[in-house]
Order: sequence, then structure tokens, then C-alpha cells
Amino acid sequence: MEGAEHRPGPRQGEFFVTSSKSSLSALTLGAIGIVYGDIGTSVLYAVKTVFATGHVDLNPVNIFGILSIFFWTLTVIVSVKYVLLVLRADNHGEGGTAALLALASNAVKDQPVLRRRLLVVGMFGAALFYGDGVITPAISVLSAVEGLEIVSPTFSQYVIPLTLVILLLLFIVQKRGTAGIGKFFGPITLIWFIAIGVLGVLQIAENPAILKALSPYYALLFMWNSPGTTFLILGAIVLCVTGAEALYADMGHFGKRPIRLAWFAVVMPALTLNYFGQGALLLGNPDAVKNPFFLMMPEWALLPMVGLATMATVIASQALISGAFSATKQIIQLGYLPRLYMVHTSIKETGQIYIPFINWTLFVAIALAVVFFKSSDALATAYGIAVCGNMLITTILTFYVIRYGWQYPLALCIAATSIFFAIDFAFLASNALKFVEGGWFPILIAGAIFTLMVTWEEGRYILNKKLRIDAIDLKSFLEAVFVSPPLRVEGTAVFLTAESGAVPNAMLHNLKHNKVLHETNLFVTVRSHEVPWINMDKRLEITSLGRHCWQVVLNYGFKNDPDVPSALMQMRGQGCQVDPMTTSYFLSRDTVVPTIGDGMAQWREKLFAQMHRNASSAADFLNLPNNAVVELGSKVEI
Repeated sequence: MEGAEHRPGPRQGEFFVTSSKSSLSALTLGAIGIVYGDIGTSVLYAVKTVFATGHVDLNPVNIFGILSIFFWTLTVIVSVKYVLLVLRADNHGEGGTAALLALASNAVKDQPVLRRRLLVVGMFGAALFYGDGVITPAISVLSAVEGLEIVSPTFSQYVIPLTLVILLLLFIVQKRGTAGIGKFFGPITLIWFIAIGVLGVLQIAENPAILKALSPYYALLFMWNSPGTTFLILGAIVLCVTGAEALYADMGHFGKRPIRLAWFAVVMPALTLNYFGQGALLLGNPDAVKNPFFLMMPEWALLPMVGLATMATVIASQALISGAFSATKQIIQLGYLPRLYMVHTSIKETGQIYIPFINWTLFVAIALAVVFFKSSDALATAYGIAVCGNMLITTILTFYVIRYGWQYPLALCIAATSIFFAIDFAFLASNALKFVEGGWFPILIAGAIFTLMVTWEEGRYILNKKLRIDAIDLKSFLEAVFVSPPLRVEGTAVFLTAESGAVPNAMLHNLKHNKVLHETNLFVTVRSHEVPWINMDKRLEITSLGRHCWQVVLNYGFKNDPDVPSALMQMRGQGCQVDPMTTSYFLSRDTVVPTIGDGMAQWREKLFAQMHRNASSAADFLNLPNNAVVELGSKVEI
């Protein structure tokens, strides 16, 4: 929307919200805990999984090659692509798939066909996030608990039950919010990075020759000598960049500088030291390949590190769960999912939300993944497709942002994104080979979410089109009504309507059955825009219709919380007094009836009707007072 601005003050989002006055060090510490918890726990399983594929012989040449590929994958994908390039593509300071999709679609808004295609691509990227959201907590927590098997083989039988208990407890506490424990996330994760860095240094000191793998020569040599093997193991190599998307998604919470500082000063060095420490261990003790992370430490440190690893993986999972809540809220306000019941877990920070349906659906899916795959090695076969698909979609959307939004020359745009496109596509193609072994699992989840999204979006379009066809012009209707006006009663009536300028069905029913008209009538349309925030001074668009009737449009960004009563209070200085004690809100509750004929397939119309019926109350979503809402229903055939 023209004139939309970035909202100053606190950011809404996951569970860590910091005021603009926070110091750089506090923001950086927060970023370490929230942004990098996921990628920080990849050291638990990434190296192990590469050699567990059976495609790579365990010898010094291959160890050097694999470690070099790990280092340069982190450098190219995370440091260059995300930290240096993608972080520049902010949508009024916000990042993430929804923000990038809004940015890209706005950049090509004068090309409707291309815009529609980008919206479909972006929606699928958002759906892939949920596929990733199921596999990541499962593999992270399970891989940490598997450290007990190194302590004693007798613990093996307890790994899966203990993992499920930890995950259950994690999902139970979501309804309480994370403000209380969120302040510990940064320090605990910082301790984790220090610990894995020190463990790496100790092993490197025993075999410093492994540092030669920092040279890209060894990565290129491995790829030159074994191109087929390289392609096959890319699906395991990608595990080292799990959580890279969080860099961009959490930009609005911390800002670019803290995220970049945390990466280059703490996270990248710690990850590099640990990966190279595991490589040094394998050079001296090839048998440690069964679990090089836990076997690189002294026996006395095993249990403490299992505990620390479990805390680190829980934090990483918490960040992803809260991210799922935040992403769902944004997708709902962009109009791609039905309203869901949301609980605000903080009276200070509106971005701290809990969505019960998403919470328990995620838990069930994650628990099924743990029980079905049984080990982190098996889960690794399911991992990668969703992540790589999301990375590829980010690259595609970034191209359209810098080309059409920033108006950079075509040659420069192609040069800036083609290398990343080729790398992302290679990773995706390699992971596609694991589809039958387990890659189908996150794709099944993403496919189901995508089906819901496109069905809801298309169903709403058909429904609104039908309502527009049957709509009556508001101005003409009011002129006819006031020729012989009904009895006017005290107070204010607020009629919520999806289409500005059309007579709300609720008003027609109110006149038909109650035969009265309130002294003041407001016809309010709530619009969500493809920007994260819209300032209060841009919230209202007011048009006087005469005889104390007003047409009002309320504008919200996809990260704003709609609050109709609060917004209408701004009308006091514009000639219309809204008294909360004498205001009633009239809503139309449409019942969708699927019919044979035009529109969507019959099963999709039935699915849309079910989603529409089960959507949470519009009154709750718009923050309307429960004791002042009147809902009047009608049936609409699609």
C-alpha cells in the first residue's frame, strides 16, 4: 500500500523481542540463541551422516575433501548468500518467506501472470517450512539423546521414549509463553558454541594437519575425482546448513548487524573448529565414525555434553516452533490460510503468540517422525528436500526483488543469483534421490499444507466474487433507505464488510428483522497489505456518507495485530465519536454451500467449505468485545 511505513518500536514475531534501545551485545547474544540454535546443533549428525551413506570410503584423502566441502558450503551458502546478499532484501526491516514473497509480488505487480506464478512458488515455499519444521526438531533432539548410547549401550532402549518425553514437555509449555525462559536461550547457546569450539581445538591440536582442508583445493579435488559420489552425498552435506533460513526469517527481531556479528564472531568459527575437530579425530581413529561428535570428548564430559546438547536442541526446536506460530499468523493475514485461534502469551509483547492447533499438529507429526524413523541416521534420509526447496525458492524470489524491485541491471542480477541457483538446485536434486527412503515425509506434509493454502486462497476469491455479484451499492442503498427512514435508535452500529462500498448482509438482515437503524453507522472493511507494518497514522481511511454514516477502511500489515475497536477510537478527532459502551458490532456469518458447476473441483469446494466453517471467530481475530457482537448468518453457493 502506498504510504505504508515500517512500524517503530517492538517487533512482533517469535518469542524474543528486544526494544530499539537494546545494546548491540544484547541483540547479538539473542541472535546466537534464537537464530543459530538450529545450525549450531548440526554438528551432532552432519559428519556422521556423510560417512554413514556408504558412498565415501574412510581415508585421509576423503576426510580432507569432505571437511573442505563442509567449510566452503558454510562459506558460500550461509556467509555469502544469506549473510551478505539475502539479508539486504528486507521488507520494511522484516525477513522470512512471507516477507520476501510480499516483496517479490509487489515488485512485479504490473505483470499479473508473473505475479500469480510467484505467489504460487512463494506459497509452496511457505508450505515447505512446515515440512522442515517437523523433521528438524525430531532429528535434533533425537541425535542429542543418542549420545546416551555412547555412555552405555544399555541406554539404547530409552532413546526414543526419552526423546518423545522431552518433545512432549516442550510442546506442553508453549501455552505458557517463552518470555520467562527466553532470556536463558542466548547464554546457553553461547556456552554450547564455546564448548563445541573447545572440543574441536583439542582434537585439532592432536592432528593439526586437518587445517589444510580449509583450502578449496581439497574440495575441488574430491569433486573432480568423484563427481558422482559428490552428487550423491550432497543430500548429507546440506545438513551442515540446517537453519540457514532462520538468518533471514529473524532479521526483523534482531537486525542485520547483530545477526552478521554473531555469525562471523561466534557461530562460524565454532562450527568450523568442531567440524575440523571431528575430521582430526577420524584421521587418528577411523572407528569413531559411528558418532564422531560424542567420541571426540573425554569420558567424564559425555553426560554433561549430552545434557548440554539436549538443551541446545530444545532451544533450536523452540525457535522453530515459535517461528511456525509467527509464520502461520503472517500467512493467515496475507489470506492464504483460514483464521485460527491464537493466544497472546505476553501482555507486553504482542508478537508472543501461541496457536493450539499448530502446536499439537506439529507435535503429532514430529512424534510420528521419531517413532517411524527411529534414529537420526534414518531421519537424515528424510531431511533435505524441504530445506533445499526453500533455499531454491528464496534464490528465485530474491532475483525478482533485485531485478524488478531494486531495478538492478539484468546481467548483474543473473550473476548475483545464478551461482546460488545452481548450488541450491544441485542440493535439491541430490536430496530428491532420497525421496523413497524418507524424503517423501516432509514433501507429504508440505503438499498437504500447500493444498490447503491454494484451496483457501482460490475459494476466498470465488466467494468474494460471488458476494460482489450479489452486492448492492452502499451509497444508492442509503439514499433509498433515507427516503423513508426506519426508527433510529441510540448508539453506534459497526458493520464489518469484506467489500468496501457494498451493503453488508448483516445490515440487510438487521433492517429486515429489527426494522431499526442506529444513530451512527460505520461500514468497516479490514484490509491486510503485503507489508509487515502499517503505522497508526496510516491505519484509517474515512469517507463520510452523510446522515451520520461513515465508510471506514482499516489498513494492517501482515505482522500487525488487527484491533478494530482501538483503531476506531482514532475517529474521535475526525467528526465521529465512538463510545465503546454504546457500540455494537454486526458481522455476517456466511455458510458456504458447494455446488456442481463452475469453480473448483467438488472435493476442493467441500474442503474449502469445511475450512470456512471451522475458521476461528472473526470477532476474536479482530479483537471485538464479546458482549457487543451480533452475528447474522446467510448461505452462499459457490
